[in-house]
Amino acid sequence: MTPRFALLLLALAGAIAPAAFAQSAPPPQTPPAAGATPRPNGGDLVVDVVGGQSAPLGIAIPALPTDQAVATAAGPTDALGRQLAAVITSDLGNSGLFKPLAPGALPPVAIGQVTAPTYGSWSAAGATALVQGYVRANGNGSLTVGCYLYDVAAQTEMARQGFVVAPGDWRRAAHKCADMVYARLTGEGPYFDSGVVYVAETGPKGKRIKRLAIMDQDGFNGRFLTNGQTIVLTPHISPDQRQIAYLSYLNDKPTIYVYDIASGRQRRLVTDVSLAFAPRFSPDGRWILFSMAQGGNTDLYRVAASGGTPQRLTSTPGIDTGGSYSPDGGRIVFESDRSGTQQLYVMNADGSGQNRITFGSGRYATPSWSPRGDLIAFTKIGGGFRIGVMSPGGGPERLLTNGWQDEAPTWSPNGRVLMFFRSGQGGGGTADLWSVDLTGVNERRLPTPLDGSDPSWGPLRP
Repeated sequence: MTPRFALLLLALAGAIAPAAFAQSAPPPQTPPAAGATPRPNGGDLVVDVVGGQSAPLGIAIPALPTDQAVATAAGPTDALGRQLAAVITSDLGNSGLFKPLAPGALPPVAIGQVTAPTYGSWSAAGATALVQGYVRANGNGSLTVGCYLYDVAAQTEMARQGFVVAPGDWRRAAHKCADMVYARLTGEGPYFDSGVVYVAETGPKGKRIKRLAIMDQDGFNGRFLTNGQTIVLTPHISPDQRQIAYLSYLNDKPTIYVYDIASGRQRRLVTDVSLAFAPRFSPDGRWILFSMAQGGNTDLYRVAASGGTPQRLTSTPGIDTGGSYSPDGGRIVFESDRSGTQQLYVMNADGSGQNRITFGSGRYATPSWSPRGDLIAFTKIGGGFRIGVMSPGGGPERLLTNGWQDEAPTWSPNGRVLMFFRSGQGGGGTADLWSVDLTGVNERRLPTPLDGSDPSWGPLRP
């Protein structure tokens, strides 16, 4: 638990509740109020993650009130309450599993109503679930954000959490609140409080400036990490979110560098090679998998993340690249043209047991193993570039997108959503970041200040 972002269980939050909460906060599960409508068969409120888009859950997320409007480094607390609700609304709505009520249709919530919802009015408004909370400025300059989830029909509290954050981290508190709601109602892991590393692009197609950049998963809080004086490609963030491995053309010698996010320093990972590219961290962060061209052949290697002598994993004639570890680190999926066309193969982490898993028409590239372990995402090439998924054993493939050139999928921390980049047709060379969930229906473009490519979605933040 870090000082800048301490998570507090509001079940123990009598001490941090605002003045309006004269009594300690209610227990995590409150009994149904008199006259409450019970759920059929006493069942719990859940979201159908299989049906997804077909029947999103109606949910109300009113502005978070404050006991006293106070100026903070992030703005006045009453304005922050509205902004927090807007971020929570955006997160849940963008998942495709929820249908937030329009903000203009939501009545204001008084501070005393946060733990005592007026269920009847929310039911009449069409809400099945309700998210309420509060924001408070603390004497040390930090903010306290409380978040409560209610089942409107059963008139019960389902979950609560609280967060003490620096003013600059208020969006993270909103993402954490949305994560709590998402996880409680879907039974899946959360993913909103996570970051993405990508390549920010600008300029004409034949002379693109490509910079390393990082942002929150919703496209906000972005910043550039490199200045664009040298081209960068295929970044991948480490499991501890402290480093980024990427290909750089520094001094016109394409090879792999590791960037330290805290210090801004970069170091060359491997030396004395003609070409090294496509780096990928192992799940435990100990190794970096990459491709290296030596003696006219391109093979997969791994090297300790701290550097050292690379270990060769493949030796078949052709080009082996695009490796991605299984979540347990025991296997690797990669692409190879050893059969004459780009196909996907799976092998053990030491290079043994190499087996081809794709046999369909077209070519396959940029594989990425799901953090759940159950699927491998890929780029399907043939009549365009599309994003698809299949089982690690090479089961039936399912194509999720139908863009002109969609490529380089990367998984959300919970394995439900894929981010990728889509290139435009013609000489403009534009590229944008997009996401799509496993239904293939909920597709959206991510806002970035410049064009974006080569995304790498990091794990959930602590």
